[in-house]
Amino acid sequence: MRAIEAREGGGPDVLGLVELPDPEVGPGEIVVAVTAAGVNRADLLQRQGHYPPPPGASPVIGLEVSGHVAALGDGVQGWQVGDPCVALLAGGGYAEQVVVPAGQVIPPPPGPSLVQAAGVAEVAATVVSNLDLAHLSAGEVFLVHGGAGGIGSFAIQYAHALGATVIATAGSEDKLAYCRTAGADHALSYRDDWPAAVRAVAPDGVDVVLDSMGAAYLGDHVELLATEGRLVVIGLQGGSRGTLDLATLLRKRAVVTATSLRPRPPVEKAAICRALVERVWPLLADGTLRLPPQTTFPLADAAAAHAHLESGDNLGKVVLVVRG
Repeated sequence: MRAIEAREGGGPDVLGLVELPDPEVGPGEIVVAVTAAGVNRADLLQRQGHYPPPPGASPVIGLEVSGHVAALGDGVQGWQVGDPCVALLAGGGYAEQVVVPAGQVIPPPPGPSLVQAAGVAEVAATVVSNLDLAHLSAGEVFLVHGGAGGIGSFAIQYAHALGATVIATAGSEDKLAYCRTAGADHALSYRDDWPAAVRAVAPDGVDVVLDSMGAAYLGDHVELLATEGRLVVIGLQGGSRGTLDLATLLRKRAVVTATSLRPRPPVEKAAICRALVERVWPLLADGTLRLPPQTTFPLADAAAAHAHLESGDNLGKVVLVVRG
């Protein structure tokens, strides 16, 4: 099969198209013939050498795909060869085939094409699992950064659907406008004094922060939390080491937690995937949630796709088209 391989850690130019052996299906697994693969910021970190795959996972980059069932392992039920599907991966997505635990393979959402559906599983699973953890509920205030990206654009819509007041940040006027159309009640530029802007629109504080920045924003986020607020760290774009004001946490009875989806065991990922089918797919079907804009690249142009995502110019989701 054709796949994208990173020769070493580095910039986008380390990515190249190679021939690799087809994956072999094992008990409880499904081989997916990949139509398209989503590109995520975690992929950029893996390419740079900062985010190795979990033990036993494919070293090929890629955390989500769409495609068709190509082979079934022993004990797999409910699927037939040729069925369309999407899959949540621990690795292996930038390839013509990938082997996946059966519980992480689900029917595609109704409506979108398979290429469009390739960018749904990872972002939806990340947002839903973490907002479940934070117990975001109607009437609360929610803050997310990078509101025009893959995670941010989905988080805005999902939090809005839950009945929260949504604050999103972005870096340009067109992206701020997109955040508003996606459902953000307040869209703020992170190039300005965004903490002051958040305090102005949420004087009683923010109940839940979904944070992809990490250390750089840690102090500001703790200060912005409401009483019994919850800060959920899901990324480290702003560094991994920061200073935590425990006195402020104690006073606010607030919670800081950090989670990562990729290394979770298959049984947990299967439960999250079931939640997508039961709770997210109906919202996509009735128009409550809409897929964000998408920029596509051929598989062979994975380096260009990474460069585009890194540039900061991207709006919505980046997808590699493998077939079709």
